[in-house]
Amino acid sequence: MVLLVPLQISQCLNIEGLVTTMPKLPHLALTAAVAATLCVPSLPALAAVGADQPEAALVAAMRPSATKPMERGGDSGAAIRAYIAAGYLGKKPNARADYTDYWWLNKTAPFMGHDLVMIEEEYLSRWIGCCVSPGIGVTVRVSGNTVNLERFAKANRCSIDTNVNLREVAGLSHVALSSLPKGRYATMSCRERDIEQGQ
Repeated sequence: MVLLVPLQISQCLNIEGLVTTMPKLPHLALTAAVAATLCVPSLPALAAVGADQPEAALVAAMRPSATKPMERGGDSGAAIRAYIAAGYLGKKPNARADYTDYWWLNKTAPFMGHDLVMIEEEYLSRWIGCCVSPGIGVTVRVSGNTVNLERFAKANRCSIDTNVNLREVAGLSHVALSSLPKGRYATMSCRERDIEQGQ
């Protein structure tokens, strides 16, 4: 028998408390896998742990892991959830192509002194052929120069294009080219392939 426990989105159950206070049901087996699904951080919980600092979560997701040098250290999904909780992103990406989700910001957000306009997250949800390269990328409208972005990219083995094609950016995120504010744009990719190429 499977027991479904109704939860409000703002709840996060204490598994030990749930198990000890639950009526004794001889036909119920509460496995670790089931227990793990009973405590899911809600949007308010995310707000408490970093949605007020989505930029910091995004930067952490772009840095290489300290213990696994060929992987990124942060959680790109957590970074995106922080931007959703802060109202910068909708609940679903604007587009998905191959293994990449493209998230166009509802409003610009600061990112290393520039205006963040798009986040890319690459991950494997189902196999569609070669080749997935997990990680995250950003597109910014440049304010001033790109020296800080270039330094970050070099230090964290990311790739950077400091003069991107706006038509391509608009096409990837499925937004009208005319909706992009005029200016210079840059993209930075911090995926596993960028680590490999940066060695």
